[in-house]
Amino acid sequence: MYRVLPAALVLMLVACSAPQNSDAVVAEAESTIPFSAAAVAEFDEPWAMTFLPDGRLLVTEKAGALYVVTQDGQTTPVKGVPTVDYGGQGGLGDVVVHPDFANNHLVYLSFVEAGDEDTRGAAIARATLDLTDTGPELADLNVIWRQSPKVGGRGHFSHRMAFSPDGYLFIASGERQKFTPAQDLQQNLGKIIRLNADGSIPADNPFAEQGGVAAQVWTLGHRNILGLAFDADGKLWEHEMGPAGGDEFNLIVRGENYGYPIVSDGNHYDGTPIPNHDTHPEFAAPKIQWTPVIAPAGLVIYSGEMFPAWQGNALIGGLRTQALIRVVMTGDDATEAARYDMGKRIREVEQGPDGAVWLLEDEAGGRLLRLTPTQ
Repeated sequence: MYRVLPAALVLMLVACSAPQNSDAVVAEAESTIPFSAAAVAEFDEPWAMTFLPDGRLLVTEKAGALYVVTQDGQTTPVKGVPTVDYGGQGGLGDVVVHPDFANNHLVYLSFVEAGDEDTRGAAIARATLDLTDTGPELADLNVIWRQSPKVGGRGHFSHRMAFSPDGYLFIASGERQKFTPAQDLQQNLGKIIRLNADGSIPADNPFAEQGGVAAQVWTLGHRNILGLAFDADGKLWEHEMGPAGGDEFNLIVRGENYGYPIVSDGNHYDGTPIPNHDTHPEFAAPKIQWTPVIAPAGLVIYSGEMFPAWQGNALIGGLRTQALIRVVMTGDDATEAARYDMGKRIREVEQGPDGAVWLLEDEAGGRLLRLTPTQ
């Protein structure tokens, strides 16, 4: 049974900084929170989730566990998960299913794997999910993509995934806190990657003629992408963490350069300034930038019937803000519309088959929450 949370959820109407106007404010005020939240299960550092066609969920924990979870909270561990290099921001990450999962049972996992001499990098594995009576298990697991090169440190892996409506696999690859690789097409760090579902490289990628890792690249100049989703029109949207200020919400366009670390609407952590986007119009600018930061994590573009006023809106988890953030997209533009205080760091957002919104809280004891409209 679900446990309905106390009515401590308070709507926060907050300032939103658009890149064109740092004094822009939330466009829409709501007098009451339009949902109630029910706790379904708890996990240890949950990171991602996705729904199976039968309504069950797959949920990852950063230390390396994958679970099949029913909507009433029964959890069953999945065997055969790859060994992960756990620590800092690293470990088991995203999970998505193939668009034709009902027939081929293919799932994709992102995770951090160790390299030589205290290096590491993100990887994507594809496997068949066997949902037998003996317990769920991954079979024929195969790594189809890796960050290159592996480097030291334990931050900015990104490793979010999304399938496009036409069946391509998009991968977010963070710049690993190394800055300059985001502009280097000889490395796939700080990029959005586009692959075929089997891990091969599409011939029409924008830098395919350069060969090597450049052929994987769809866009470049990114920092730490933690949300990736397609809207109903097939447009790809992402959000990424800025440095000290300048979190971004971007419309992703084939072959574009988003400027990091040459430009940002934030500064380096030591206070060293970074030129703003408007000083370099050759780079694609964010549709929204947040200063102070929201620390975005998880992204879904809502299409359900349960919250009709939210259809076509982006729903973003906030880590630092401990909030669910709703963004309205109009054509190629975007505006923050509302921010709902959840009282905990929100790591992941998904839409359920019936249109309910599901959230994962971050850190140990993170709850799986189901949001439904207030009656």
